[in-house]
Amino acid sequence: MEHNLHGCCRIVGDGIHIAIKALPGASKTEFAGAGEGRLRIRLAAAPEGGKANAELIAFLAKALGCPKRDITLLRGEKSRLKTITLPLAYGPQLEKLPLTINDTQK
Repeated sequence: MEHNLHGCCRIVGDGIHIAIKALPGASKTEFAGAGEGRLRIRLAAAPEGGKANAELIAFLAKALGCPKRDITLLRGEKSRLKTITLPLAYGPQLEKLPLTINDTQK
């Protein structure tokens, strides 16, 4: 069973999937809003050797207040378009993320 949350998040089974557009090579890691059905995140890491993926997971873990081990990269290991998953128990922490979709922001 699947339910949409905030446009870029979905509840799938006992987990939450978050669609992300990663923007590696930025001067600092930060949220860059949401658009095109994805949470946009600037990453201060190069897209090589898994550095940007590790930075993404560490950043989300800190923002959500959860251990890195609870965040899994489901899709997009070598792509800017990624899907991460986390346990459904972290649903209330999603309020900490800028999940409002604004498709004019690109």
